[in-house]
Amino acid sequence: MTAHWLVKQEPSSYSWADLEKDGETEWDGVHNALALHHIRAMAPGDLAMFYHSGDERSCVGILRVVRGPRPDPKDARASWSVKVGRVRALRRPVTLAEIRADPGFEGFALLRISRLSVIPVSKEHWAQLLAHESMALEPVRAGTRAGRTGRAKTSASPARGRGPKRRR
Repeated sequence: MTAHWLVKQEPSSYSWADLEKDGETEWDGVHNALALHHIRAMAPGDLAMFYHSGDERSCVGILRVVRGPRPDPKDARASWSVKVGRVRALRRPVTLAEIRADPGFEGFALLRISRLSVIPVSKEHWAQLLAHESMALEPVRAGTRAGRTGRAKTSASPARGRGPKRRR
């Protein structure tokens, strides 16, 4: 049975374009204990969503685990790695704002543990991600701006946490 994952990387370090050029790469550099637990659970044939973190914050492509986990001999911090290969780019990026706005992603680990670099994805959430790549993006209405949470906020209402600083 194929498992599904989401793996995150800052595109300035290694992007989907880099994977398309390389074809395969060693997915390494993971140090968080829970992320290491997940990477050690990966098996050849598993699929993963490639997520650009940082400013982009979107799923951009699908990759396949081509070699299972092994200790990373280049890392003195006892990290593990898997070898992954490119499957295909998504038809369009699926943004974090879209994911947050969709109630179908309730309980999705990306929303609960946003800093984790390797995340398991349920069959339902995987199907939902694939459905989103085919959806047309809804344009942002005039007078609104998409907030970090993906919810539209009117420009007349102040953003939470902004305002005069209080002394304590």
